[in-house]
Amino acid sequence: MKIATAAYPLDPLTNWADYAAKITDWVADAAAKGADLAVFPEYGAMELAMLAGPEIAGDLERSLHAVSGLIGNADDLHADLAARYGLHILAASAPVFDPALGARPVNRARLFSPNGGRGAQDKQIMTRFEREIWGVVPGGPLQIFETSLGKIGILICYDAEFPLLARGLSEADLILVPSCTEALAGYWRVRIGAMARALETQCITVMASTVGNAAWSPAVDENTGMGGIFGPPDTGFPPTGVIGEGTLNTPGWTLAEVDLGRVAHVRADGVVLNRKHWSEQAGRDVAATYHRIS
Repeated sequence: MKIATAAYPLDPLTNWADYAAKITDWVADAAAKGADLAVFPEYGAMELAMLAGPEIAGDLERSLHAVSGLIGNADDLHADLAARYGLHILAASAPVFDPALGARPVNRARLFSPNGGRGAQDKQIMTRFEREIWGVVPGGPLQIFETSLGKIGILICYDAEFPLLARGLSEADLILVPSCTEALAGYWRVRIGAMARALETQCITVMASTVGNAAWSPAVDENTGMGGIFGPPDTGFPPTGVIGEGTLNTPGWTLAEVDLGRVAHVRADGVVLNRKHWSEQAGRDVAATYHRIS
C-alpha cells in the first residue's frame, strides 16, 4: 500500500466552504499520488475555530467549544471524501466535548474507510499544556481497527512516548501517530517515540505534524514538524528504520510504499524478535540493587 502523511499548516479560514475546499484539495492530492491511507495531524482541526470569528478563535476555552461543535460536520466531510476518493483517512484530531466522558473535552482522532466505516481514538495521556491549561482529559481506551489495509492502531502525539501503550497495540500492523509540536525538541521527542514503538512492536509507525505559525490561535500558534514513516531497522526495512520522511516545516504529503508482509516476516524471523521477547523483561526491571564502587 501507499501511505501519505501530512505536514499540515493551519489557516485562518473564515467559512465552511473554504475549510471543505482545503480538506478536499488535500485528500484529492493524496489520492492522485496513489495513497491508500492519508494521515492528518493532531489538533489540525483547531483551524475550525476561526469559522466562529477571530475573537473566539483567540480565546482558548471558547475555541475548544467552537471546534467541538463542528466536528460532526467535519466527520461527514471526511467520510464523504474517503468514499469519493477510495482511501482511508485519519482526520486531524480535535477537542471533543463528549457527555459520556464528563464535562471536559477529550482529544479525539477519527478514522474513515472508503466503504463508510468510522472509528474514533482518544488520547490517553495529556501533556502539561493540555492538562494544566486546557483541561483536556483522557478519553476512551485504546483500540485496534480492523481494516482492508490491515490492523491499525493510533497513538496521539505524547501517547507515542509511552511503550506500554504501544504494547497494548502489539497486534497492530500500523500505528498512526498524529502530532502537534511547538518546538523542534517536541517534534524529536515524538519522532523518537514513534521510531522506538516501531522497533519494539516490529510494526510500521506513521507520524503526521502540524507546521507553521497560527498567531490567531493561542492553542496552536507555533508548529514544528514534518511527516515520517518508520519501521524496525531489521530484515526487509531500511537500516535506519526511516521508510520515508519529509522536509522540516515544509507543508505537503510525505509518501511511501509499505508492505505489511514484511511486518509479518520480521515478527516471525527477524534478526531480533523484540515483540516476541517483550515478556522476558518481567522481573528484571524491578531487580536492580545499589552497589557502591567508589
